[in-house]
Amino acid sequence: MNTRRVVVTGIGALTPIGNNVQDYWKALIKGESGAGPITHFDAQNFKTKFACELKNFNPTDFLDRKESRKLDKFSQYALVVSEEAFINSGLKREYYNPERAGVVWGSGIGGMQTFFNESVNFGTGGGTPRFNPFFIPKLISDIPAGHISIKYNFKGPNFTTVSACASSTNALIDAFNYIKWNKADVFIAGGSEACIFEPGIGGFNAMMALSTRNENPKTASRPFDKERDGFVMGEGAGAVVLEEYEHAINRGATIYAEIVGGGLTADAHHITAPHPEGLGAKNVMKTAIEDACIELSEVDYINVHGTSTPLGDIAEINAIKSLFGEHAYNLNISSTKSMTGHLLGAAGIIESIACIMAVQNNIVPPTINHQTHDPEIDNKLDLTLNKAQERTIKYALSNTFGFGGHNASVVFKKHNS
Repeated sequence: MNTRRVVVTGIGALTPIGNNVQDYWKALIKGESGAGPITHFDAQNFKTKFACELKNFNPTDFLDRKESRKLDKFSQYALVVSEEAFINSGLKREYYNPERAGVVWGSGIGGMQTFFNESVNFGTGGGTPRFNPFFIPKLISDIPAGHISIKYNFKGPNFTTVSACASSTNALIDAFNYIKWNKADVFIAGGSEACIFEPGIGGFNAMMALSTRNENPKTASRPFDKERDGFVMGEGAGAVVLEEYEHAINRGATIYAEIVGGGLTADAHHITAPHPEGLGAKNVMKTAIEDACIELSEVDYINVHGTSTPLGDIAEINAIKSLFGEHAYNLNISSTKSMTGHLLGAAGIIESIACIMAVQNNIVPPTINHQTHDPEIDNKLDLTLNKAQERTIKYALSNTFGFGGHNASVVFKKHNS
């Protein structure tokens, strides 16, 4: 069977540094931090008192008030970004066959906040079960894909991927493959996460995974810096419209980039710690590049997982050096988590969007907050420290890795190159 080309024709983003794609991209290029004191709940007694929250976001600006109350935050975010992507794509219902249009969504924890709220209400209610009738539909991780398909009459494949922090990259790759292998023509793919609430912060604090740099939150997410002490929690969502190339051309769509390869692997090592040599990370990049049918030397930019954790950053850099050899020194490498924080299951899609915009605009967003060199990280690598760089980017690679040893990597190509 001949494979088909897959292109990106619509983009939507809701992030801690911008509530739409253009604002997000402008903030990335400026190197703005989205971190600040937590406002979603009273974090006074928590080890970490800051996060990368959304700013000035009101769901009723986008959704009917009554309907929005039936949705967990992660579903609200999903509907907002999918609408931006759909409008941005210029798709109209007469342009696609609903039976060949699908949705793949990604989320690591789904409606966990709804579960927490309902559990607290039950625990303080004297044992009388007064559960919200929308409790289960708000909670389950698959529900954004269902809502999106209903809204746009997409009757093709419809499901949610759950692979922790790799979830939305996993979703993107699955959608890519369905179109590539002629199982569908159009997909809305992406991910959303709403994890800045008591168990989200408290749980990761208990694992000692979060930064506790409470005195200066804006500089806390500092990938590759010697003084990094953990990741900064973020929240939000991203979505893209993927189309088969001829389908997009025939309707005169704007093409932002082409998605040309995807890889999925497992570390098979530890439930939370990365393989110290980055073997799973190396293999997933190799698999994605082979799927794209390109040479290692053709990759120009890698948006790394780069969470600002002591072990993870080193393992990923080791993987890049091992795979790319001398070409590693020709690459631009950056971690946009230094600005957005870590959106868990939604991290992959917003970082893929950063790659798409980088390929389109020939600008590499920076890794901000770097102050002290880590002697365990090769200082000859170009980590795009503290300032965006202009360069021609034909191919960009986005990495995301999740608890459980899940690894996902996706390759984007400049259109008409």
